[in-house]
Amino acid sequence: MIKRLLKSTFLFFLIGNLSCGNTNKQTGHLSNDEKQIQKTGSINQEIITGANRTDEYLDYLKNKKIAIVGNQTSTIKTEKGDHIHLVDSLLSLDIKISKVFAPEHGFRGTADAGEVVKNGLDTRTGLPVFSLYGDSKKPSSESLKDIDLLIFDIQDVGARFYTYISTLHYIMEASAENNIPLLILDRPNPNGRYVDGPVLEPEHSSFVGMHPIPVVHGMTIGEYAQMINGEKWLKNEVQCELKIVKMENYDHSKSYSLPVKPSPNLPNDKSITLYPSLCFFEGTNVNAGRGTKDQFQVFGSPYLDKEHYEYSYIPEPMAGAKHPKHSGEKCYGKNLKDIAELDSLNLEWLIEAYNQTENKKEFFNSFFTKLAGTKQLQQQIESGMAVQEIKESWKSGLVEFKAMRSKYLIYQ
Repeated sequence: MIKRLLKSTFLFFLIGNLSCGNTNKQTGHLSNDEKQIQKTGSINQEIITGANRTDEYLDYLKNKKIAIVGNQTSTIKTEKGDHIHLVDSLLSLDIKISKVFAPEHGFRGTADAGEVVKNGLDTRTGLPVFSLYGDSKKPSSESLKDIDLLIFDIQDVGARFYTYISTLHYIMEASAENNIPLLILDRPNPNGRYVDGPVLEPEHSSFVGMHPIPVVHGMTIGEYAQMINGEKWLKNEVQCELKIVKMENYDHSKSYSLPVKPSPNLPNDKSITLYPSLCFFEGTNVNAGRGTKDQFQVFGSPYLDKEHYEYSYIPEPMAGAKHPKHSGEKCYGKNLKDIAELDSLNLEWLIEAYNQTENKKEFFNSFFTKLAGTKQLQQQIESGMAVQEIKESWKSGLVEFKAMRSKYLIYQ
């Protein structure tokens, strides 16, 4: 049954039959619905991910020994609406999958943030799994010696410190150094509608920020790979042989609800829209919802002024957060679950928390500079600068980045 489904085109059904620019045959005028579609540029079509466009890449995979860089988000949606893992799908079609490379959180997406991912066997398929989040973050030549093709299919969320784009960097580098082509199955960026934040300074490069880009880059994985290649960011300026299976019906203005959570602490759309703004708290003594069911939708700390905040919660160890910050302690802060979708970074919560903390000298830790990509942001907050003043200081860097970014965009 799976094989029969996968041999079909895997195109999604359209939701409704509206199309931009149609006119009323009797009057020659646009209906109200059609005017709204024309105004927003939105067409009521479902986005077709690169993985689902099997007709574009199945022939390319035949008679090749393949390694897949993937996790729990690497899925294909069937016509019935359920999701089949890419590895299971390809194996059912007799495509030769030799091994899997797993990023942060592991191949099945269950490891904590920062938890070492170990090599092993995938219990469902028996395939060897090589970790890219342990002693080595880059495939060795030995692990690639029998591979003809690398496939990268991981759902990103569009923030510089979300480490899947750092994994992409090392996969591309290994691909180039070992003369193995890389196939990327592109997926939407759920925060792709805007670009914002300070541009990373090279001296603060780390695995949570490798490239001179802002916190929110507004690119898909495919577009970002093109930029890595084009700007020659790989070691010794090597470039990999890159093939991208593009999406259909996607543009950067479209909202996208992820069918599978991309990591244990991003459980829903709200957490994903808030993540770029709330992740700064990871570099402070404030908890950002880890150890609760509202990860990256709330923030709080025992050190915040309880007279100022009506909301409180107590983080507890749980799957995906075995050792949450302030475990077992009452944290005072804010519940942001009713906040609308963001179209810019929000600094107000961070600045407010700094102003309301008991001991400002203990608010920031060394990780904050890695997340921000610059020492300047912490200095600006400590000096009392307003949000608009801080954002004004990002302006020239964002203008330069957007000009560079425009060369690599695949979608409007």
